[in-house]
Amino acid sequence: MKHNANGNGLRDLELDVAELPKHIAVIMDGNGRWAQSRGLPRIQGHRAGAKTVQNIVEHVRRLGIRYLTLFAFSTENWQRPRDEISGLMKIFEVYLKSELNKMLEQDVRLRVIGNLDVLPSGVAKLISEAQERTVQNSSLDFILAISYGGRAEIIQACQQLAEQVKAGTLETNAIDDRTFSQCLYAPDVPDPDLLIRTSGEFRVSNFLLWQIAYSEIIVSDVAWPDFSKEHLYQALREYSTRQRRYGLTGEQQKAATEIQATQS
Repeated sequence: MKHNANGNGLRDLELDVAELPKHIAVIMDGNGRWAQSRGLPRIQGHRAGAKTVQNIVEHVRRLGIRYLTLFAFSTENWQRPRDEISGLMKIFEVYLKSELNKMLEQDVRLRVIGNLDVLPSGVAKLISEAQERTVQNSSLDFILAISYGGRAEIIQACQQLAEQVKAGTLETNAIDDRTFSQCLYAPDVPDPDLLIRTSGEFRVSNFLLWQIAYSEIIVSDVAWPDFSKEHLYQALREYSTRQRRYGLTGEQQKAATEIQATQS
């Protein structure tokens, strides 16, 4: 049985659907510091963070938000201590095994972006299986960025375009935002409307560098393991007060929005 979104979530939030972002991206920061502040090994912070992922995915789905992208493991994270990397890979395995049935039941599609060729074979196999089995689900696209780097994604896109030009299938003057975006990891996914970063850090850490050009950014002071439904709702309420201008003046953007409303 598949579950529908919306309902109690929107009533609790006290916002209209039109005020919500279609795509939320999150830099999940603070797991290690959360553990260390409690005298625990860093891996315990990552395990606590995995539980927060479960909760936030559910709350986002209930609100009817269409896309959620979480930054789980960066290309730079491969430089961390080997035991921490091994522990993280084990957490990915456990998560994928334990959550797949729930994704199927709740109509959630899993997508994973990044350089997956360097992942351990067990993790890569579970990712492939989960993506294949959930590909028809449509209530929420849950996108995990694993072994991901924004610069690496941009370089890969440039290489693809260069190959097309070299092959004579693409003219250089035909390269624009749209053709470039088509070479990214998930070209059909719209850019994030809202980027949330936890643990009070004011940087984007090589995450979705192309896609967050016009994203609203909200920084939460709480570490990711403590990030709750209330913190999510607080970010969404703040987002609803923002005016996204895309380089226009406030008056221009208001006029453009009114025109779109009359045409829809």
